[in-house]
Amino acid sequence: MSVNKLISNPVHLYRYLLRQCKKLPTNTQDHYKHHLRQSFNSHLDETNPERIQQIISRAVEDAEWIVKKYSKQPGI
Repeated sequence: MSVNKLISNPVHLYRYLLRQCKKLPTNTQDHYKHHLRQSFNSHLDETNPERIQQIISRAVEDAEWIVKKYSKQPGI
């Protein structure tokens, strides 16, 4: 089952993304956690279910890309 199917609401997404941050190098975790919190706050007033699903899908894709990017770097 894909991650998008498991993430049904913004709180699940936020928790998933925080867990993904733990996979990153220690020196970058704070940056991405801050960015995550800012993004979450900027979308708090979103009520359109379709738009919320778009945001969730995009956030999951971006998180997968970032984790993959850092996992390819030597010494990590």
